[in-house]
Amino acid sequence: MSSRISIKTTFEPAKTIEPIYTGGDVSLDRSGRLLASCVEEDVLILNIQTGERVFRVENDGEAITSLALSPSASHLVVCSRSLSMRIYNLNSPKPELQTTLKPHTTPVITSTIDATGTLLATGGADGSVKVWDIKGGFVTHTFHGHGGLVSALFFFQITSGPMSKPKAKRKSIEADHASIDALSFFLASGGEDGKIRIWNLRTRKSVASLDSHVSVVKSLDFSEQQQTLLSAGRDKTMILWDFKSWKPRKVIPVLEVVEAAGFASDGKYCYSGGENGKVRIWSTSSGKEVTKEQIAGSESDSIVSIQCGPTFLLSVHLDQTIQLHNLQVLDDVVPGTSIDPLPLIRRISGNHDEIIDMALVGPDQSLLALATNTESIRVVSIVESTATPSRNFGADVALLSGHSDIIICLDVDWSGHWLATGAKDNSARLWRLDPSTSSYTCFASFTGHAESLGAISLPRTPSSPQAASDPLNHPPAYLITGSQDRTIKRWDTSKLNSSPSPTSTHSIFKSLYTRVAHEKDINAIDVSSTSSIFASASQDRTIKIWDLESGSVAGILRGHKRGVWSIRFAPKDTPPISTDAGSSSKGLLVSGSGDRTVKLWSLNTYTCILTFEGHSNSVLKTTPTTSHQPKSHRRPTPSSPRPHQIPSSNSGLPTLPPPQLQPPQSISDNHLLTTLDNHTDRVWALATPTTVSHPSNPTPKFSKSPLSSLSSIQDAYPLLSGSADATITLWTDTTTRTFHRASAAQTLRIEQDQALQNHMRARNYREVITLALQLNHPGRLLSLFEDVISNSAPSASGAAADKQKQGGEGGEKSSISGSSEVDDVLAHLSQAQLYALLLRVRDWNTNARTAPVAQRILHIILKSYPVSAFVDMARHQRPYHGDLAASAAGYSVVADPSTAGIRGAGGGAGARAGATAMKDLLRALEAYTERHLRGAWRICWTRAS
Repeated sequence: MSSRISIKTTFEPAKTIEPIYTGGDVSLDRSGRLLASCVEEDVLILNIQTGERVFRVENDGEAITSLALSPSASHLVVCSRSLSMRIYNLNSPKPELQTTLKPHTTPVITSTIDATGTLLATGGADGSVKVWDIKGGFVTHTFHGHGGLVSALFFFQITSGPMSKPKAKRKSIEADHASIDALSFFLASGGEDGKIRIWNLRTRKSVASLDSHVSVVKSLDFSEQQQTLLSAGRDKTMILWDFKSWKPRKVIPVLEVVEAAGFASDGKYCYSGGENGKVRIWSTSSGKEVTKEQIAGSESDSIVSIQCGPTFLLSVHLDQTIQLHNLQVLDDVVPGTSIDPLPLIRRISGNHDEIIDMALVGPDQSLLALATNTESIRVVSIVESTATPSRNFGADVALLSGHSDIIICLDVDWSGHWLATGAKDNSARLWRLDPSTSSYTCFASFTGHAESLGAISLPRTPSSPQAASDPLNHPPAYLITGSQDRTIKRWDTSKLNSSPSPTSTHSIFKSLYTRVAHEKDINAIDVSSTSSIFASASQDRTIKIWDLESGSVAGILRGHKRGVWSIRFAPKDTPPISTDAGSSSKGLLVSGSGDRTVKLWSLNTYTCILTFEGHSNSVLKTTPTTSHQPKSHRRPTPSSPRPHQIPSSNSGLPTLPPPQLQPPQSISDNHLLTTLDNHTDRVWALATPTTVSHPSNPTPKFSKSPLSSLSSIQDAYPLLSGSADATITLWTDTTTRTFHRASAAQTLRIEQDQALQNHMRARNYREVITLALQLNHPGRLLSLFEDVISNSAPSASGAAADKQKQGGEGGEKSSISGSSEVDDVLAHLSQAQLYALLLRVRDWNTNARTAPVAQRILHIILKSYPVSAFVDMARHQRPYHGDLAASAAGYSVVADPSTAGIRGAGGGAGARAGATAMKDLLRALEAYTERHLRGAWRICWTRAS
């Protein structure tokens, strides 16, 4: 007997993995804890130890050309293509813009801050160098001398002695030893002309011009212990300069274009990074490389910047990844010996780029495998771990490299330990994932397709009891791939050694069978968890059902008008559905197509039994969402929003059209449940946690997080989405909370409605007016005013008129509305209430029948409030959207009358919008009032004539 299950009908973004670096400059503080990086036109301050986003600084909207973070992280300097330089104070809870300057007439190419955090140097494309006081915001020095743009800057200080001079000048120099500290502060600048200039900040002159590079100088550094200046450029050399003579002490041929270099370990070693994408360590005494030879990386691996921390080097790569390398191993280096490359502490993906596909992996599904428009799979954590910082939310856990072209599709087996990938290099790979030992290796590669792979699938159930109890050592029995060559292949993996050497990979060149499946590209493949069949979908608008063992066609599903992008079999617990089109006792299959529809197919008759419409673009992905038994079944009132209940554990159907919309739909009554929106570009990927129990190592040691108290990842993030905007959204189920909130709001609304009616009967005018404004009941408010005015109207008899003049029963003396109590209430309204009342008066004033009431109320308002009250209201209010919010939510939103419609203290665009709204409101009142006045004059003139 089926149980009644609550459908998940509302979701909210719980967490989001967003880009933290999209190219450009980066800057590290002295502690090595905070990193400033460019994210489009903004700057992000990131704690690289925890992954926490500390600040996001919104700049002027132009591309950033240079940025610098002070050593103490007290100030941030941002230069942009708009030729402006902004200095932000970071000592406050939120970044404060301290100064905006125009430093150069051309864009600033490079900038740096001295060790004390008081001086800033900027180098422009015009070849000039300027030194600034950060706190004062003024120029202290201006230097000219470079023939092209300035490409590198570095402050340094000498405390050991003066510069060496010719003998003829030594006596005068020695006589000035007393002022050595003032003479010892220098600025080195390098330009695209290959020249390096040394500037004395005291004398404001150039003390040396070093001309040995033949290309752009990219890095400068100084070691006080070694009394040596280091320079590196794109001429593939590093030069160590002697401070006393300013002659080259050593010229180190790096043999690669160098983009970043500097000193490490008190000047005993220096590092370099460039086009090969590898961090290399050199001995400053011998000029030889200390690290062993490394294989050059691809162009996307090129290093564009290196920042030196207390115990690590932070390298920034062209593919927008950040790597942290351990420097502590240099303390144990024996002179004259070579060492392995610096150990990698952590890898951080600054930007995941376009998310093509993704899947939850690991026995507890706490990891997310991403296909991100690259040749590698990125595995990231989606849980928090205080014990292991590298396992924090969004942290990179592993990089699966092996494909030679972009990975298009991936799939994970039932256990989460095996991942299959297909790429444009015409091959597929099977990966073995063991998070408990941090082992992520390629188990086998499959070669045989003639074109790119577009679909891949693994078994949904274990192949044997042994595999069920020990999935890590039992690879999936088979793998199915589909390609642009229009063929489907089944690969047999059951006979492969389950524990190959970590450095070796099984290579398979022959499939179990190959079938020409479709007339166009194959977009999706899925294996059934309930029977030995699988399905394939193609751009030829058809879906084919295949027998898994023989590879023969069991059925063809036709009905889509465009190519089919996604297919999924319904999970085994899905109950059969009976419609006029047939039954689904043998199972269901759902498909999403470029014709903007989602179809549900019966595997009994191979016909469509339901069609879901509503998307405005192609449906790129479909997946069932799981629902579970609610703890209680409170029967909602017929008019209240409620969770839908059907006898199914898989009742929601999220689907992905481009861009960014994911409408889950109910398969019980064929209607849209909700639409989720948190992306700005095509949503290519969806993932939902499974409910399979894993006997082997269900909870890895590193999984010490708040999620460990929940039954599964499904309770925290029942749905995940990835899109072309490089963001991944983890959605949380808010169905119960939304239901209770709606019920509470409706209960409160009913109570307030009853209270309003009670006050109207008792003629408690103050309570009636405030409640009617709060509950957005203009009809009842109008009825109240009409009743007060009608009761105060004089009768035809003169006695009645005389009685009203004296303030008798028919009315009150000097009352505009007819009731002094109403006049008093209207004269003491809050800003929000007054603005809401003006909106109602505007509406009433447009109708000739209700205009007299509107004019009386307007008379009271204008008489009771000074002009300054309206000016202040325009400055602080925002347009009132009570009606719109109420209709969108299905019930009126009950807000605090003291704040509803009021923006609060603020300015900028919001204040301007508020002023515009108030001006429009007053103009509408003026226009219709003049119209009514002209009409009254015409009537009087007609009667008089």
